[in-house]
Amino acid sequence: MYTIGQVSELFRLPISTLRYYDKEGLFPNIERVSGIRKFGEKEIETLRVIECLKKSGLEIKQIKQFMQWCVEGSSTYPKRKELFETQKKQVEAEIERMNKVLDMLKFKCWYYGEAMKNGNEDKLSSLSVSDMPSEIREAYLNSHD
Repeated sequence: MYTIGQVSELFRLPISTLRYYDKEGLFPNIERVSGIRKFGEKEIETLRVIECLKKSGLEIKQIKQFMQWCVEGSSTYPKRKELFETQKKQVEAEIERMNKVLDMLKFKCWYYGEAMKNGNEDKLSSLSVSDMPSEIREAYLNSHD
């Protein structure tokens, strides 16, 4: 069992956030000893899922709905799976977008590194994509899709 302070440190979340989650009903069966919340492994796993769903873009209202489906039992498996499939697609799209950003940054780091070696951009301005090093060419092409 963990105290709210231990869980706060473990997840790097303010205690007020954990209290808010509890107030919103996200830990429906949390044990209390003399009014003090005691987080067990079930609540820790629930918190991992909550944080995952938050990071994937869901709001607390939607997370509460998911938690309600969990309470309702196996008949809600299709709804739960659909929720995770939707969030998975959104995260994959965001990763793809960020990979394009990262590739542009890689290309520009290489570009300006070369410009500094040469003392100017003259050689680079006439460089064709096929003449770029393969890793840089891939980054350039991905960032210019």
